[in-house]
Amino acid sequence: MNGVDRFRAAVAPLGLHPEIREFDESTHTAAEAAAAIGCPVAAIVKSLVFEAGGAPLLVLVSGPNRVDTAALGARLGVDIGKADAALVKSATGYSIGGVPPLGLSSPLRTVMDADLLELDVVWAAAGSATSVFPIGPADLARLTRAEVVPVDA
Repeated sequence: MNGVDRFRAAVAPLGLHPEIREFDESTHTAAEAAAAIGCPVAAIVKSLVFEAGGAPLLVLVSGPNRVDTAALGARLGVDIGKADAALVKSATGYSIGGVPPLGLSSPLRTVMDADLLELDVVWAAAGSATSVFPIGPADLARLTRAEVVPVDA
């Protein structure tokens, strides 16, 4: 089963049956995804995995924004560092560039960029570097049980 099929199967029990769009070109970066979809870069959800206090942390970030690990760590009360590709794959079940924000292989503490809530619809990876799906940001926060906080300085 490929990543998109695994994602679709994983989110079905949540009552989510997303309209997954698959592209010939990569949607690996926020700019590539926005160009392929025809939406603002701010509407792209980057699903980034970090190491936080010895455990993986999923951070859902608006496309143009960058995570300030020191500031976010201070807000969460943990030291935050980069996760390598092996940790990303083992924690989520997906490879970097295709990590969806939900439907992961195991539940992760999740933080969501407050800027995403300013949009009507956001687009996130659907299990591969060439697939995305739309979702309302409030639904995304609810389904991921995300802590909504600023992720930058």
